[in-house]
Amino acid sequence: MNIKISDTPEELGKVAAADAARVIRQAIAANGEARVIVATGASQFAFLAALAKEGGVEWSRVTCFHLDEYLGMPDTHPASFRRYLRERVVAPLAPKHFEFVDGTAPDPEAECARVGALLRAKPIDVAFVGIGENGHLAFNDPPADFTTDRAYIIVELDEPCRRQQLGEGWFATLDDVPRRAISMSIPQILKAVEILCIVPDQRKAQAVHECLDGAVTPLHPASALQQHGRTTFYLDRNSSSKLERRS
Repeated sequence: MNIKISDTPEELGKVAAADAARVIRQAIAANGEARVIVATGASQFAFLAALAKEGGVEWSRVTCFHLDEYLGMPDTHPASFRRYLRERVVAPLAPKHFEFVDGTAPDPEAECARVGALLRAKPIDVAFVGIGENGHLAFNDPPADFTTDRAYIIVELDEPCRRQQLGEGWFATLDDVPRRAISMSIPQILKAVEILCIVPDQRKAQAVHECLDGAVTPLHPASALQQHGRTTFYLDRNSSSKLERRS
């Protein structure tokens, strides 16, 4: 794995966006298209804003998928990841297609199977991910499932994860935060050819330390990224403040 540390979240976003654009351009040049997984959350704001300014990317050849969505949440809700991605990816970039996970599907297990089959139809060129304050990867909270053979799974959100969503500013109280979600599984994330993990801010420093300096364990879900040979971590001065390893 590779680690890149910037001074600020804005600089981090620009460095990660330049690398993301390069990977997408290379995939299009090699395959005529690119398939991309996109993360959500406040930690991705600077990165996605910078990516929208990167030139030379034929977004009309890019198909996107996303990591997770709350169960039962309409896409009109301010916290809906479908809404987030329409505003921050679809509107500014106009990719060829964005395959959304429908959290309001009448049969969530069937929705997991549907979008999972589409995801696995061809290789994923690059996944953009983050790390939660409790070390979660997508909505895979500790202890995470490292062995499932499913692309998407239904997960229970633990209280630390749900409290983090309050910090994102989209819910008024903890009772408003959903308790279940559809999430891409960790084994599926690790199937991406390349992974860019974008993690700014001081509130992520302990999780970064646990997931990058410690052992690979379901208790620190994002530690699984240590096993992927082409993962790059993009950190800022604050999120890397407790990090022992620098490369």
